[in-house]
Amino acid sequence: MYPAYLTKEKLDEFIRTAVEEDHGDGDHTSLGSITEGRQVQAHLLFKQEGIVAGIEMAQIIFDMFSKEILFEPFKKDGDMIHPGEVGFKVSGDAIQLLGAERLVLNCMQRMSGIATYTRYLKSLIRNSHAQLLDTRKTTPNFRIAEKWAVEIGGGINHRFGLYDMVMLKDNHIDFAGGIAEALKSTKSYLKKFKKNLKIEIEVRSLQELKEVIEEGGVNRIMLDNMMPSQIRQCIAMIGGKYETEASGGISEMSISEIADTGVDYISVGALTHSYKSLDMSLKAV
Repeated sequence: MYPAYLTKEKLDEFIRTAVEEDHGDGDHTSLGSITEGRQVQAHLLFKQEGIVAGIEMAQIIFDMFSKEILFEPFKKDGDMIHPGEVGFKVSGDAIQLLGAERLVLNCMQRMSGIATYTRYLKSLIRNSHAQLLDTRKTTPNFRIAEKWAVEIGGGINHRFGLYDMVMLKDNHIDFAGGIAEALKSTKSYLKKFKKNLKIEIEVRSLQELKEVIEEGGVNRIMLDNMMPSQIRQCIAMIGGKYETEASGGISEMSISEIADTGVDYISVGALTHSYKSLDMSLKAV
């Protein structure tokens, strides 16, 4: 089942707007070339190796097009896939299947690419206790699918949006007038409006970290664009009092060394902005 934060209402809205964007006033190619009510079968063929994601999404999409479409999965989200394997078979009205085809493939190709890259980066830090996080660096109006794919790949979703967590980053701190000012104002705001939200704050130096520790009242400290040696210093200063997160410029080459510092979380924007989609197609059988 999809994660709790991906409510049925949000998924339905995502699919509805995607269909409206694609269909407009009708799929005139299918409507004009195929006899109404024609029953057909098709299967999803994988052309690359990786981690599949979006099987459940595909079933939801087909179901929204027609309750009469029969969906038979052969793989489940998170499974390893190889070229030539079949992910699922669908049977039903030809016009309805073709109407859903591109949306299903667009979601699954991108989601599988994200899940595959997430699984790979996670394997690079498997010998540490660090957890892999995504970010808000997502495609507008496609965040639902992208963050779902990260979870399927074994990563952890950071905040979903601006509304479910406070994250004080460099610009917030600079615009507020400093660390202490930003934290004091934030805590006052949350108390005033009775918002029970966790607070994370970004630090760029040991001096900023000292200021955060002096002010207190945070849940997690983000160590931004720091070398492993500096991260170790920060973790020693924090002494387990707060969760720690490394972020900024983390790559395949550096992630293992970052994880070995003992940091709790590592956030990687590339999970959702630099993945490569997996090739697959829906073919008639």
